[in-house]
Amino acid sequence: MRQLIARRLLQVIPMLFFVSIVCFGLIKLAPGDPVLSFVTPNMHLEDIERMRHSLGLDQPAYVQYILWLKKSLTGDLGYSLINHQPVLDQILDRLPATAGLMGASIILAVLIAIPLGLMAAANRNRWIDKLINLISYIGISVPLFWLGILLIYLFAIYLHWLPSTGMRTIGTDSVLDVIKHGILPCFVLAFGFLSVYVRYIRSSTITQLKEEYVQIQYAFGSGQRLVLFRHVLKHVLLPIITLLGMSVADLVAGAIVTETVFSWPGIGSLGMTAVKGMDYPVIMGITLFSALLLILGNLLADILYSMADPRIKSTR
Repeated sequence: MRQLIARRLLQVIPMLFFVSIVCFGLIKLAPGDPVLSFVTPNMHLEDIERMRHSLGLDQPAYVQYILWLKKSLTGDLGYSLINHQPVLDQILDRLPATAGLMGASIILAVLIAIPLGLMAAANRNRWIDKLINLISYIGISVPLFWLGILLIYLFAIYLHWLPSTGMRTIGTDSVLDVIKHGILPCFVLAFGFLSVYVRYIRSSTITQLKEEYVQIQYAFGSGQRLVLFRHVLKHVLLPIITLLGMSVADLVAGAIVTETVFSWPGIGSLGMTAVKGMDYPVIMGITLFSALLLILGNLLADILYSMADPRIKSTR
């Protein structure tokens, strides 16, 4: 286990280096000029060039990358071109909001997907199985932004049950208020993953129900619920652990869309603001953070998989 963790952690450095090169290259190839956001109608060309020089944007692209890389190795991701605040501080300030939304969404998706997937497999080809499959197909097909807008209209504008945007009500500082604001974005982000997990759990359960140990349990008089949740579930959860690790990239992308729709003050909304303003340092910082999160998510999935199935330890 220690060798696995050490080997995967050593892979982080070259992976982040490669991601930084690709991201920096794509940023430079993108149209637009961040200096134009500071230009006023009465500004002279000399002032514009002086501003470009102060931001270091008048140097060749490879020089800009090397200077950025030297600073990033010391933990300095630079300063935002828009608000002139340290990039790392902005990411850390918004990290709790994003981590809370992503964590709650994954937990909600798994807790709902497990009983639905088991129920669909146990009632294969019956009406309840078809209904769950229909919901799953809808969840896989519906775009997150469309679902978010629909829920805002239904629960916030029409029914007035939940707040539409933001994380807190102005003048209110309570956990209950944060939970109320987080219900809609959490459900939207979890819905797509829930649908995928239900399909995987259903498929794995159908396979497990054909195994001999299940037939033996039925022969000894065990009920269906006991067989499903005590014997079948532990075998079904193994591929779900791997799926969780693979879902980190989609989770980060989904969080960006969800936070933008609901004005959730997380890293996703910060990234969208940076893209609109061509804020290169913030884009680079968020991209590296997302890549690091993806790598660590897959590492955590490998560790949990090894803990759940000790036979895997001998093959790594």
